[in-house]
Amino acid sequence: RRYVFSWHCPDGPGFSCPLLVDTTGAYFRRDGIAGNYLGGMSPAEEDEPDPGDLSVDEGFFRERVWPRLARRVPAFAALRPRGAWAGYYDHNVFDRNGVLGPHPKLENLLVAAGFSGHGLQQAPAAGRAVAELVVKGRYRSLELGRLGWGRLEAGEPLEEAGV
Repeated sequence: RRYVFSWHCPDGPGFSCPLLVDTTGAYFRRDGIAGNYLGGMSPAEEDEPDPGDLSVDEGFFRERVWPRLARRVPAFAALRPRGAWAGYYDHNVFDRNGVLGPHPKLENLLVAAGFSGHGLQQAPAAGRAVAELVVKGRYRSLELGRLGWGRLEAGEPLEEAGV
């Protein structure tokens, strides 16, 4: 389970600021043009919230996320929380990374799944990769073989620590 928080800060970073992930794990991005932002951070493994409860822990934002954001962006010291939501963070449990490529047993099945929240960011490359496999029979733009089923069969994870 993960939380996403929204806040308003008219003096926050401008339009040129991309999604920013701080070294502490706190992240944010702009949400539109009116000084609104979205962000949060993953809890430590030992603090993982109960997945059966989808209520938002506002204290997590006040005590853990907000101080980290304010250290990174001083203007965020004056931010005004607007809302929050909680949801499940679905991912490949083997190594928290996507699985991409031909299924090892079903010849006519290509898979692009298990990317967690990174899926939206990685979808253009994954889509191109699958299209290249269909049309050319191999990857051409990027070599993405390491994301294939082979690592699961061999028991060799390609760890994604950001999940």
